Amino acid sequence: MKLEGTRQLLRIFVGEEDKWGRLPLYEAIVREARHLGLSGATVTKGFLGFGRKRHIHTSKWLDLSEDLPVIVEIVDTEENIEKLLPHLDKMVREGLVTLEKVRVIMYRGEPPKKT
Repeated sequence: MKLEGTRQLLRIFVGEEDKWGRLPLYEAIVREARHLGLSGATVTKGFLGFGRKRHIHTSKWLDLSEDLPVIVEIVDTEENIEKLLPHLDKMVREGLVTLEKVRVIMYRGEPPKKT
């Protein structure tokens, strides 16, 4: 897939302990994005943050939180991102979803092998 040029960056901020069925929510989002044919997804675990409820989540040893912030990032065409949004509307009960335009300079790697 050629991805260079102006694309969409979708960020989904959720908690590490959030679930979708039996899966962690972040994993379910990545699996749904893959199922829909999006170009890729990255999950990043935060070590400090707070959200709408104003509760501090931290990885500090003395103040250990069991629900650290997690960010799922996906860069793709607007058309492909739009396919995922209705699923996120159902899946994300608590969190933040943002969308912005980005300029992709390069996207390299081997294409998926045909099975």
